[in-house]
Amino acid sequence: MSLEANLAGLNDWIHSYLPEGTPDYVSQGIVSICIFVAFIILGWIAYHIFQRYLTRWAEKTKTKLDDEILKNIKKPIYFFVILIGAYYALINFNYLSMNYSGELVFIFGIAEILLVTFIITRVVNVVIAWYAEREAKKRMSEHILFVFKKIINAFIFIIAFLVILWVNKIDLTGIAVGLGVGGIAIAFALQNVLSDVFSAFSIYFDRPFEIGDFIIVGEYAGTVKKIGMKSTRVKLLQGEELVLSNRELTSTSVRNFKKMKKRRIVFHFGVTYDTPIEKLEKIPDLVKKIVNSQELAEVDRVHFTEFGDFSLNFEVVFYMKKGDYVLYRDTQQQINFAIKGAFEKEGIEMAFPTQTIFLNK
Repeated sequence: MSLEANLAGLNDWIHSYLPEGTPDYVSQGIVSICIFVAFIILGWIAYHIFQRYLTRWAEKTKTKLDDEILKNIKKPIYFFVILIGAYYALINFNYLSMNYSGELVFIFGIAEILLVTFIITRVVNVVIAWYAEREAKKRMSEHILFVFKKIINAFIFIIAFLVILWVNKIDLTGIAVGLGVGGIAIAFALQNVLSDVFSAFSIYFDRPFEIGDFIIVGEYAGTVKKIGMKSTRVKLLQGEELVLSNRELTSTSVRNFKKMKKRRIVFHFGVTYDTPIEKLEKIPDLVKKIVNSQELAEVDRVHFTEFGDFSLNFEVVFYMKKGDYVLYRDTQQQINFAIKGAFEKEGIEMAFPTQTIFLNK
């Protein structure tokens, strides 16, 4: 039997217990109230199951994602059940079902689709927030995350709008053509802006750099302070703020020093030509001991490389175990102090630019 036949039979059964001459709408109203109350109870039971059982089960899992999803969908599902109950309660009235059946189906169909869309957007928002929290140590831009969330939600609502049109058998050809032409026109008008926006998402997902990283772009060097939808702000070493378009950053080479785990250091020094060979031979081992005495330094090689114009030149290569620039400078300073002190103790003279002029008498 169909639903309408069941409701009609229920109405007749209720009407048989009412005093003779009672209008039909009284029995229909009683049945509608009972239907609505029954769906409220059914929704409460579903909400209770979410609250008592599914939520407790989710708390036992390692991830918090399922907890947040259940927390955000249990109330919308409760309202969805009540919405269905309201539809069947109203459709039970013969006057409404006979004269406004199409309108009721249209209104409640739209309401149900929108409520389901709302549930989907809440789940999507929870997943995005969970992903952002999991990646919080990478200090992602909240602004980009917010815009990304809004774009996804807008896309979901556009799909819901098209579903509403399709369910109600409205021709989508003209709408699709209009959206296509309008989209092309908007894309041409906002070409540069959209390019920056897509570049922002490229930076967001690919992460060539993040907030707090020290980067070099062309002749500019500084710390990333903010990554926006259109531009990225970098605080330069001189103190001023540089604003770079995201399109420019994704189309050029970016040197990111924050990613550096070890730093390779090369420096040179020279001693005078009158330094005895015995002392020259001591210099490599002497410098190696000085470099290795530093906690964060590891010597690679020390060589007497060339006979310079006014000095005997040595080259030193060592590695810093950390990429921090200030630590490198502090370590280099301590090495320089130690080399100068050791050379003074050994009687080795550091070279400086000199010229010797021989006069022929």
